[in-house]
Amino acid sequence: MQLFTINTGFFKLDGGAMFGVVPKSIWNRTNPADENNLCTWAMRCLLLEHKNQLILIDNGIGNKQDPSFFKHFHLHGSDSLVQSIHSAGYSIEDITDNILTHLHFDHCGGGTVFNATKNQIIPLFTKADYWVHSDQWKWATEPNPREKASFLSENLLPLKQHEKLNFIESNEVKFEAIKFLYVDGHTDKQIIPHIKYKNHTIVFAADLLPSVGHIPLPYVMGYDTRPLLTMTEKDCFLKEAAENNYIIFLQHDPVHECCTVHHTEKGIRVKETFSLKEIL
Repeated sequence: MQLFTINTGFFKLDGGAMFGVVPKSIWNRTNPADENNLCTWAMRCLLLEHKNQLILIDNGIGNKQDPSFFKHFHLHGSDSLVQSIHSAGYSIEDITDNILTHLHFDHCGGGTVFNATKNQIIPLFTKADYWVHSDQWKWATEPNPREKASFLSENLLPLKQHEKLNFIESNEVKFEAIKFLYVDGHTDKQIIPHIKYKNHTIVFAADLLPSVGHIPLPYVMGYDTRPLLTMTEKDCFLKEAAENNYIIFLQHDPVHECCTVHHTEKGIRVKETFSLKEIL
């Protein structure tokens, strides 16, 4: 098995929205905001080669929307999805599976592109199956008012139209190296992949734990549909992570790729931070 960090660039989101009820005077210490109260966040994905599979987890925000959409998110950085896959030694045609933790635009927008020749939006990974939980698909395609702006039909419907869409209901035999945890606080049936690698369990934390700054229990995003449930889910996950020394792969932390956590007098806190390459 081989693992690769796939960097797809950075974007900005409102710091208050990212930390919910936590005051700026506190969260600004770990995630400093700019003059517009915006914090920088990564859109980090993970590539897994195992036997005859090349599995990508999430795919970033993409580039097919018009400037009026992207002006709100201040995309920056020199990395891109395709470039990072190439840097890992592969092409987009090599991807066999794309697991989508959930369908918010910053997690699944890179999986489809506008094809000028066909004058339509098509899946980027032409030989891959795309995977999401069926309840999340229903949630995204029949959106509630709170999340409607985060679920974009142009990111979703082409997967179904081109017969690339597959549903994960339970641990699929297809992914023998990956186990799935399902959580509902952020959005319905978000998938949290757990990967067995040598003597480690590497957890792709997605939006259950966006960054090191979100480890304290009350630090819950304003975007979450069920914040109290998020706290319960995060509490259970962090206790398990501390007890089993999980390596937590951080999708949105602008600085840290991975961390471990441990018990302290203040509760569970970060133990170490490091890059994925340091453990491979």
